[in-house]
Amino acid sequence: MGEIEAPATPQGWVDVTVKAAALNHHDVWSLRGVGLASDRLPMILGCDASGVTSEGRDVVIHAVINDPDFGGSDGTHDPKRSLLSERYPGVMATCVRVPQVNLIDKPPELSFGEAACLPTAWLTAYRMLFTQSGLQPGNTVLVQGAGGGVATALIVLAHQAGFRVWVTSRSDSRAARAVDLGAAQSFPSGARLPERVDAVMETVGAATWSHSINALKPGGTLVICGATSGDNPAKAELTKIFFKPLRVIGSTMGTRAELTSLTRMLVTTGIRPVINRTLPLTAAREGFAALINGDVFGKIVFEP
Repeated sequence: MGEIEAPATPQGWVDVTVKAAALNHHDVWSLRGVGLASDRLPMILGCDASGVTSEGRDVVIHAVINDPDFGGSDGTHDPKRSLLSERYPGVMATCVRVPQVNLIDKPPELSFGEAACLPTAWLTAYRMLFTQSGLQPGNTVLVQGAGGGVATALIVLAHQAGFRVWVTSRSDSRAARAVDLGAAQSFPSGARLPERVDAVMETVGAATWSHSINALKPGGTLVICGATSGDNPAKAELTKIFFKPLRVIGSTMGTRAELTSLTRMLVTTGIRPVINRTLPLTAAREGFAALINGDVFGKIVFEP
């Protein structure tokens, strides 16, 4: 923690006074030097925040920064995209500078802390469920690894949408809390399920990959957005993928339009992000340590 000289504001970018910033695994990887070259240091971490512009507008920041020359409608397809804290300074500060187009209005019904949880974990979950999975109300979806920010968002959103939600967890207490959030049933990690499911939401990676493939019905869909346990599973399960046949879809973040739709869904339904704890930014070390140690259910929020 310390003071840093503010960089010049690029044309078309605006200053946002940060009211709340949410912690993600992306920040842990950045802290460890993954995807963050030494020539970009010092770098302010953090990609998720809500705040207030100099005009007094309450906003949520869409964290995906697209290349100015990208002309596609889906910004997640931009090969030169980046997140705040990768190429441009992040949000764990009193002020952040972002492109004007990356701001959406924060609904007054959401607190700044709740709004800060949305741009990565909750937006990722929203896109996985409603853009990528092909699920219909009444279908069964398996969420691997209850407890993390994306997993808790998946449980809450899927339950609200009318899906039957099953979860796996290595922790009995986390499994119980997942059921409290709306999961219909919980199982130990790797356990045989009562029946195969329509879709699996995969955030864990190598440790659960084979279980996810084996859990799917023929023609089912696996949507993967991360690999917190590593990206090199013991078995690729290629034969099962083509023989069953299964759909494996990669998903990352979401678009600005999807973030707007997500905020509207929260306002309409009354569901809210699960916040594990709120800390002053000066206690960031405590928050990072909790996330690294797995001592988290929901999101950690920092307030400058």
